[in-house]
Amino acid sequence: MDDRTTDHETPERDVLLLRRAVGLATRGPAVDPNPRVGCVLVAADGEVIGEGWHRGAGTPHAETAALADALAAGHETRGATAYVSLEPCNHTGRTGPCAEALVEARVARVVYAAADPSPLAAGGADTLRAAGIATDLVPVAEATGLNPWFDHAARTGRPFVTWKLAATLDGRSAAADGTSRWITGPAAREDVHRLRATAGAVVVGTGTALADDPHLTVRHDGVLAEQQPLRVVVGSRELPRTARVLDDAAPTLLLPHQDPAQTLAELHARGIRHVWLEGGPALGSAWLAAGLVDRVIAYVAPVLLGAGSPAVADLGVTTMAEAVHLTTTDVTVLDGDVRITMTPNPIGGC
Repeated sequence: MDDRTTDHETPERDVLLLRRAVGLATRGPAVDPNPRVGCVLVAADGEVIGEGWHRGAGTPHAETAALADALAAGHETRGATAYVSLEPCNHTGRTGPCAEALVEARVARVVYAAADPSPLAAGGADTLRAAGIATDLVPVAEATGLNPWFDHAARTGRPFVTWKLAATLDGRSAAADGTSRWITGPAAREDVHRLRATAGAVVVGTGTALADDPHLTVRHDGVLAEQQPLRVVVGSRELPRTARVLDDAAPTLLLPHQDPAQTLAELHARGIRHVWLEGGPALGSAWLAAGLVDRVIAYVAPVLLGAGSPAVADLGVTTMAEAVHLTTTDVTVLDGDVRITMTPNPIGGC
């Protein structure tokens, strides 16, 4: 690592420009197979000469966009410093490796805020150093939570899974006669749509699809959002052709099995990094028992039924010592309903 700095390359300025790169990164789509990345290109005299961010799979990466921005304005990239929110990639996919693009641009220094967690794309810093480019990792807090779904998928090889459920205060998901609309009020339902939009896929079982005929789209104030998650229905039961989940409002994938691990493998291969699980009690409990639920979001309504379908199916627990424990990370009141966000502890933990 080259520790030499100029008057324009102080630790404070490095952090400032990296924060700018992170800010640019947030303009990219959060729901994407690729991470959100931003880049700021600075000339040797300290002038910002180019900026860019990744706009989604198949589009130029942030570094390439920043280099193009600089060249379009007539600036020379040789001797410049690139400030990037994530280590430049070392992988050839739909686009070429960003590390090689920076080498070809003859930049003098690259500063990045976080290492690339993907085994496939990592190694860009080594490529840069091998080419004689001073390369520094300068962590900034703002970059830590920039790509939680991508980071999780890179680390585990599967999408992050959020299990959403709605229940009455006594843990019922439906009344004794089978009715379940609506357990929660408008504010909670609007909140569900806001959070559903952060996922690349929404998963339900054929039981839920047949019983409730859900649309599984993202709507805001009743209006369909421009970008929709993939609707996924798992199970062997056939759906009627009139099922709302089969309309053209969003893409739909039918999987004739209910294996959680297989489902996640198929979705990961499709570039899905965050799965929103909205299946009924049996499906959600099966994924939880398989250790494939990373977050639980429960909407609890101040309603008592005393009878009806439970919100969680049998987990095989017969004594308190076997209970599944969760850690609460957030509690929010939504016009009377309560949203509880939890992280499941390892099965058998407490």
